Amino acid sequence: MVMAQSLFISLKNAMPSCQIDVLAAAWSFGLLEKMPQVNQALTMPLGHGQFGWSSRLKMGKQWQAEGYDQAIVLPNSWKSALIPFFAKIPLRTGYLGECRWGLLNDARKLDKDLLPMTVQRFVALGQPKSERNLPACPLPQLQVTERQQQTVIEKFALDLTRPVLALCPGAEYGIAKRWPVSYFTELAQRQLAEGWQVWLLGSVKDHAIAQEIKHNVDGLCYDFTQRTSLAEAVDLLSLVAAVVSNDSGLMHIAAALNKKLIAIYGSSDPKFTPPLNDRAQVVTSNVPCSPCFKRDCPLYTPGQKQYLQCLTEISPTHVFDRLAN
Repeated sequence: MVMAQSLFISLKNAMPSCQIDVLAAAWSFGLLEKMPQVNQALTMPLGHGQFGWSSRLKMGKQWQAEGYDQAIVLPNSWKSALIPFFAKIPLRTGYLGECRWGLLNDARKLDKDLLPMTVQRFVALGQPKSERNLPACPLPQLQVTERQQQTVIEKFALDLTRPVLALCPGAEYGIAKRWPVSYFTELAQRQLAEGWQVWLLGSVKDHAIAQEIKHNVDGLCYDFTQRTSLAEAVDLLSLVAAVVSNDSGLMHIAAALNKKLIAIYGSSDPKFTPPLNDRAQVVTSNVPCSPCFKRDCPLYTPGQKQYLQCLTEISPTHVFDRLAN
């Protein structure tokens, strides 16, 4: 969703008066409300993998009265193109994906060599089909108001007299994208010794990891996992001085907030989904087997010393030095 904002900005730059509505899962509304280009967010009631033919047909018929001129379908699945088709939106744009001829009447064939990055592929869908040049991709820019910041300051009784380092130790995709907990712990200890605060942010699924880091530093970190909405997590990140994160959604949010960011990549490829900010520093070990795009390290066997080498070779000292510079 953060990368999709580059498309929204590009559309507004080309057509300032255009109205952009976004159909998305309700969990993402905390991001969309911080994108001034978005007119309104529309709730997608079906979860990932749900077909829901009747629900899509019903939503499409409801949309017919809205008079949309164009639908840009970012997912590549067949079912994701159904609602714009049922809504009879005149121009339905997207990549061919799962053989969507007919559902899309502006179907594009994806040239992965020309458009190696996800954000480029999104932005290109906002250009005419005849355009063959690499699209310029505006950087995402999430906007947080002072009132929103003050609300979380008061809710969590925050003291901002000392600088804050935010650590984002989770990664929804799997363990092959997660820097070791012991490394996050060492980094937290060193930053605390420098007089900084350390905040731990993540989803409910990251709570156990965050609690382990907090325990390892004698409770001196502030653990926000399980305690915030997505919108509040964005507001909290807007208050910090620096962020160290795995390749995750929070990493992209930190980049879109223009934070000093150290982004750690293991099994994933920073050339495909990099943090979209010139201030961000990507850290990777460049071992021969990376990127493998696996959820779990394929080299794992009991006692295998090279297990997760793409992450274990990125030392806490290296990341600490990046923060200091």
